[in-house]
Amino acid sequence: MSNIPSLVIMLMTVFVSVQVSAKGQKVAIASAHPLATAAGFEVLNKGGNVFDAAVAVTAALAVVEPSGSGLGGGGYWLLHREKDSFETLIDGREKAPMAAHKNMYLDKEGKVVENLSLDGALSAAIPGMPAGLVHLSEKYGKLTLSESLAPAIRYAQTGFAVGERYLKLLKLREAVIKKFPTSASIFLQDGSLPKPYSILRQPDLARTLTRIADSGRDGFYSGCLADKLVEGVKNAGGIWTKEDLKSYQVIERKPVTGIYKGIRITSAAPSSSGGVVLIEALNILSGYDLKKTDELTRKHLVTEAMRRAYHDRSLYLGDEDFINIPVKRLLSDDYAAGLRSTIRLDKALPSTQFSGEIEQQAEGINTTHFSIIDDEGNRVAATLSINFPFGSGFVAAGTGVVLNDEMDDFDSLPGAMNGYGFVGGIANSIEPGKRMLSSMAPTFLENDTDVAVLGTPGGSRIISMVLLAALDFAKGNGPDSWVKLPRFHHQFMPDLIEYESGALSDYEIASLKAMGHQLKQTPYPYGDMQAVLFNKKTKTLLAASDNRGEGRAFVAE
Repeated sequence: MSNIPSLVIMLMTVFVSVQVSAKGQKVAIASAHPLATAAGFEVLNKGGNVFDAAVAVTAALAVVEPSGSGLGGGGYWLLHREKDSFETLIDGREKAPMAAHKNMYLDKEGKVVENLSLDGALSAAIPGMPAGLVHLSEKYGKLTLSESLAPAIRYAQTGFAVGERYLKLLKLREAVIKKFPTSASIFLQDGSLPKPYSILRQPDLARTLTRIADSGRDGFYSGCLADKLVEGVKNAGGIWTKEDLKSYQVIERKPVTGIYKGIRITSAAPSSSGGVVLIEALNILSGYDLKKTDELTRKHLVTEAMRRAYHDRSLYLGDEDFINIPVKRLLSDDYAAGLRSTIRLDKALPSTQFSGEIEQQAEGINTTHFSIIDDEGNRVAATLSINFPFGSGFVAAGTGVVLNDEMDDFDSLPGAMNGYGFVGGIANSIEPGKRMLSSMAPTFLENDTDVAVLGTPGGSRIISMVLLAALDFAKGNGPDSWVKLPRFHHQFMPDLIEYESGALSDYEIASLKAMGHQLKQTPYPYGDMQAVLFNKKTKTLLAASDNRGEGRAFVAE
């Protein structure tokens, strides 16, 4: 790394702004980093479609936001093609290695070994992002994969200036990264945190991206790069094999859908819980007229809907290739009516009163999201992750790829709590080749006039953030409002309303406590929502990026 002069910062800002055109197309893009947004428009300028742009943005985020996503991680791409109303979810979630087993993070006494599922090579599942990039490009794009990956390759080769958010997240994982010489050589400067606006260059990552551009999935999942990945992981105590990489495949799934007050919701299907929990909560709330409800009661009802939907997440949801999930029942109106009947307007029902054996389980918050839509209605919502900031902290020598620590998203032991205190069940236990449960919720909302594309990072809080945004959409508000909303959250266990500063008034806090709710203000703002909207009647596009992050939203007309 090297320090970046102020003149270069200014020139880079200008560079980003001049990329915002789309060769005559009207397109809106919102992503978690200005250079990723610029990459999307650069590919559109080459004649690409929104799916090519999604490839470019995904790959660019892997370079410029290594704390949140990367080639060593995975995620979900929700697609809509307007000409034939085709919709699909590309499930690129990571999978457990074939040598994985339910006791792999336990000691001889059957207790969870602290941080074993979070730090280092043993915490890494088999990545899905490279396969997702190739699949998205080859099946839905117009350009070659090489053309769509060009911006990301350039960013990795020439470097970019790291900002304050990057340094804050790097500091959180500094001790872990220092354990691995290859990782430290990339992200640290002489063994310490780099200075603000230093240039991060990643030549090994550029070469890896080039291999993928030239050879498709074989450039990552077989050949010399796969050899380096497997050798590095094994030498560091991991359990990957060449067959694990070779056998990985993305899966196209039918998105889950629902209706709330005339709004069609389309969202992620299992192996993510995001869509099911979101729609179930909205189904519960559909029995109330929230527009006529006072604000205190409204927040109580939303909290109680969250509590019940997250409870079902803990009991029933996991990888549908391994378990039977009663999705139809969970999303039925009759089921929602039954849950609604247990809600009192004046009192909270403690989570301990709910049935079912549960386990504590969590999910890393440092994910990323981007949203794209054009004036025909073609769109992509993509949420991507490596779990904790900088994933496992481990990079195999010669690859430049930060590996995920998504194995922590499985339930390591009944009753054991992992990174963020989430609650999970046996449905999400570790099994070879299984995808771990996620809360990622890339989502489309559509009514008679508007189409919204949105999503956010935030681990277990992802679903509640998208829920609040969907309710705000139902009020008639636009993307700028959704991303700025003060947020509150309840995930069943712990039995606690978490809330940002400004989300609840003093009166609401006192009143909710009187109802039996427990409350805790978060020490910092959370989430980084990226949202776009298309008005079908006026052909107007809007875009907004969460001011809690460093993203950028642009509309090219």
